[in-house]
Amino acid sequence: MSKPTKLTIDVLGTSITVLSGKNDDYISLTDMLKAKDGDFLIGDWLRNRNTVEFLGIWERVHNPDFNYGEFDIIKSQAGLNSYRISVKDWVAKTNALGLRASAGRYGGTYAHKDIAFEFGMWISAEFKIYLIKEFQRLKDEENDRLKLGWNLQRTLSKINYRIHTDAIRETLIPPAISKSQASLVYANEADLLNVALFGQTAKQWRDANPDAEGNIRDHAPLEQLVVLTNLESLNAVLIRQGLPQPERLQKLNEIAISQMRTLLADNTMKRLK
Repeated sequence: MSKPTKLTIDVLGTSITVLSGKNDDYISLTDMLKAKDGDFLIGDWLRNRNTVEFLGIWERVHNPDFNYGEFDIIKSQAGLNSYRISVKDWVAKTNALGLRASAGRYGGTYAHKDIAFEFGMWISAEFKIYLIKEFQRLKDEENDRLKLGWNLQRTLSKINYRIHTDAIRETLIPPAISKSQASLVYANEADLLNVALFGQTAKQWRDANPDAEGNIRDHAPLEQLVVLTNLESLNAVLIRQGLPQPERLQKLNEIAISQMRTLLADNTMKRLK
């Protein structure tokens, strides 16, 4: 898991760490174990035959590089009194993806959320239910933050679009032309921004994506919407300064590249994803 975001949920009074990555979430089994009465180890759960079978099924579904030869050996020994295996040994022997044990900043044993939910049942049925409930609440909050950021940028984009079109109307459009002629100028300037940011016009995007709904801007990620908002304001300024379109395109493209590099490296933007 590359540079995960560390989050925390509270399940029946137990604080549990969640490492949220770009594609998957891993939950700390080490933290969850604090909620179980008695002196137990994760290895006690891992030596259970039902556990091993479940893990094997999960890996078969999600992991094309799973080592079935080693898995069969482990499965044949699971449940025996003499059988012992650690999470690190399980991962090393089978090339498993569902469990992870590490030291350092995010040290401990972590499991993919699917597996962590099953581990929760080993603690208690009540604990599993509340674990799922709190995890879903966490993901709902993340989605709400993403929607808020997206909607904010949509609103700012609309405001800047008005500023942009006002500058076009007042500076580039002679008063005597028709509305249809004016619309061509607006479209031309909109495509100037499309080329500066996306590297293609609206028509070129539609031709390349005939089955897609909406337009090129509807499919833009949050970072590009932020830059688009900025470009609309900047282009309005450049238009009022009387810069010809080729010069404006060059400047706007340079700014778009610079701002995209900055936003893609910014941790605040990553947290909105």
